[in-house]
Amino acid sequence: MRGYAWKIFNWRRLNLLGVPNFLLCRTLVTVESCKSKFIHKICSCCQDFVNGHPCESHRRMYATSCSNLAEAPPKDALISDMLIDSFGRLHTYLRISLTERCNLRCQYCMPAEGVELTPSSHLLSQDEIIRLANLFVTSGVDKIRLTGGEPTIRKDIEDICLQLSNLKGLKTLAMTTNGIVLAKKLPKLKECGLSSINISLDTLVPAKFEFMTRRKGHERVIESINVAVELGYNPVKVNCVVMRGLNDDEICDFVELTQDRPINIRFIEFMPFDGNVWNVKKLIPYAEMFDRVVHRFGSLKRLQDHPTDTAKNFRVDGYCGTVSFITSMTEHFCAGCNRLRLLADGNFKVCLFGPSEVSLRDPLRSGVDDLGLKDIIGAAVKRKKASHAGMFDIAKTTNRPMIHIGG
Repeated sequence: MRGYAWKIFNWRRLNLLGVPNFLLCRTLVTVESCKSKFIHKICSCCQDFVNGHPCESHRRMYATSCSNLAEAPPKDALISDMLIDSFGRLHTYLRISLTERCNLRCQYCMPAEGVELTPSSHLLSQDEIIRLANLFVTSGVDKIRLTGGEPTIRKDIEDICLQLSNLKGLKTLAMTTNGIVLAKKLPKLKECGLSSINISLDTLVPAKFEFMTRRKGHERVIESINVAVELGYNPVKVNCVVMRGLNDDEICDFVELTQDRPINIRFIEFMPFDGNVWNVKKLIPYAEMFDRVVHRFGSLKRLQDHPTDTAKNFRVDGYCGTVSFITSMTEHFCAGCNRLRLLADGNFKVCLFGPSEVSLRDPLRSGVDDLGLKDIIGAAVKRKKASHAGMFDIAKTTNRPMIHIGG
C-alpha cells in the first residue's frame, strides 16, 4: 500500500503554484515518485467536486499534472548549486540576447520613437558570449535560446551557433526570431547546430502586419515558416501576442495552420514592458482565447506538459500540429520557472518581469575568474523571488523594453 501525504495549501501558497485564484487546490503527493503527483482542483464557484474530479467546464481547461512542480535534476547530471534558488528551483535554461537591434518595430516590443541602443563596445563579444555560456553549461544548463533584438541580423550568428552547439552537455540550441531574414539563413544555421526555432508572427493579414510592426515583410515571415517546416523542424513554433481589437479576430485562423503541418501556435497574453503602452483592456485572457477556440473547433485535447513548460499545450482532434497558451498575466508559472537571461550588454537577469540585474560583463572584463563569476551568478539566483508581481504592479514597475531583454 502506497503512503500518501496530504497537504492543504492556503491561497497565497496556491498562487505560487500557478493555480487560478478561483480554484482551491489539494495536492496529493506520492512518496515514491514525482510521476504520482496530482493536483485535484475544487471549483469554488460551483463546489462541483465528485470523487476527486472538478466540474467539466474547468477540468477541460485547467487539467494539470506534474507540470506545476519544479523540475527534479537528472540523476546522472552534475548540477552546480549556482543554478538552484532559495525555493529549490533548478535553472537549466539560459536565454541569451545577442543584440538590441531589430529590423522591425513591433508595437508591444518597443515604443514608436525607438529605444536608445547600448554602444557596441559595451555589448558582449562572441568570445565573451561563448565563455559565459560555457560557464552555465558546465554548471548544469542544458538548453540555450538565442534572442534579441533580432538575433539573425548579427553577422557572426552562424559562428555563435556552431560554437554553442559544440558545448559538452548542451542538449538544445533554440532561437526566437521575427523571420524577416531567416529563410535564407536557416539551412546554414541548422548545419551549425540550431535544433529548435520559434518564429514571431502576430497576424496573417499583410496590411495589419505592416501596422503592427511598422515595417513591411509579412511574406518573408511566411516563407521562413515554410522553410523551417521543409527543413524538418518539428514543431515549428509560431509565437503570437494576442491583443484585443488588433488581432484577436485571427485566433482561430492561426489554429487552422496546425491542421496538416507540424506547427505549434503559441498564443501569448499581452505583457507590460517599458514603452509598449500596455493596457489591461488590450489583454485577452487565456480563458477567453481557449473558449473561442473550443467554440470553433468543438474540443481541444490536453497534452502532457513538461514540468518547466511556460505553455499549456493542446491539439485539435485530427490535426497534425498543436496549440499552446502562454498565460504570464492571468496564470503565472513561477513555481516551475527554470529560466535565466543574459542580456546583450552582459547584464544577468533572473526574472523577466523583475527589474533587478547584475553585470557579468564588467567583472569578466576586469579579470574575474570563472569561480568568481559563478559566485556572482549564484548570489543573483539565490535572490530570485518566489513569483513575479501581479500584472497591474508589473505595469507600474520600471523595467526595460522587451527589445532590450530579449523575452
